Amino acid sequence: LIMRRIFSIIAVAVSTAAAASPARALKSEEPFHWSGDVQNAHWVYVRNLNGAVRVQAGSGNKVEVSARKQWRRGNPEDVKITVTQVGVNKGDVLVCALWRPTDSCDEDGYHSHRDGWGNHNNNDTSVEFTIALPAGVKVDASSVNGEVEVDGVASEVIANTVNGGVSARSTGGPVRAKTVNGQVNVRSGVVDGSNLDYSTVNGSITIELPATTNASLDMRTTNGSVSSDFPVTVEGSFSAHRMHGTIGKGGPTIKLSTVNGSIHLRKL
Repeated sequence: LIMRRIFSIIAVAVSTAAAASPARALKSEEPFHWSGDVQNAHWVYVRNLNGAVRVQAGSGNKVEVSARKQWRRGNPEDVKITVTQVGVNKGDVLVCALWRPTDSCDEDGYHSHRDGWGNHNNNDTSVEFTIALPAGVKVDASSVNGEVEVDGVASEVIANTVNGGVSARSTGGPVRAKTVNGQVNVRSGVVDGSNLDYSTVNGSITIELPATTNASLDMRTTNGSVSSDFPVTVEGSFSAHRMHGTIGKGGPTIKLSTVNGSIHLRKL
């Protein structure tokens, strides 16, 4: 669902992030900061359109949000940073960067509309989010034009973008990751028994999972190769571009797919 919503705004993002004249210097301003309580097992959602999202381990029970704008032309004041407490008993946190008055975001993704574009269409402002996450808090981070990095956390992770790489590591929860143009690199210390899906179109995929993983495996590429550190009981015919079978006792499906790139399944 999240990726479907992201795909629907690719054209908007490309227009927003159009290349600026090299004669203009890159400008920036003092970062936006927000801090608030979030309880264990709740979610922090981060939604960006143009720029990177970086999530790292924090301390205590507060989530720390920093957002830095950079631009060459346009008005950075048109880009609004919002932080809202949402969900049951307002226990989750929703962080957004909104480029136009008609843009919105929620737990499901980023929603951009063409109505009332005006001068916002020429705004090349990018926003880089840095999130410090308390232990045990889950994160769902997405961008459209920008990389997504999650490291040092111990909870469930969802990391998605369109134009950029995804690097996500968690010692205490399952990790799900997707992009279109970029590499996917994941280290998941826990596989919780649910299906896992990792995909890109232009890029390689490297996934590291616990040695005790039991799962069904589906690895597919068009222009590249597939490899696994795990012994795989292969089902059907074996191909250099495709592997389908079981790891250990079998179980939920782990699906890895790309078009232009190789796939590597590694054992922690």
